[in-house]
Amino acid sequence: MIELTRLNLTQFSINPELIEMVESTPDTVITLTTGRKLIVKETRQEVKNLVLLYKKEIYANLLKID
Repeated sequence: MIELTRLNLTQFSINPELIEMVESTPDTVITLTTGRKLIVKETRQEVKNLVLLYKKEIYANLLKID
């Protein structure tokens, strides 16, 4: 899960595997595979970095199992 912030400053977690698209319009809008749209305080690049860190952590854990 990655931690994000709504515009009202409340934090929430989402499964990054559900992210279909991230847009800057100028607010950052995340579209999930379910069709739901979320507007977050983080920039598009910050969301991308969080997803990359998440995936690196998952793959690192998989390699440790072998």
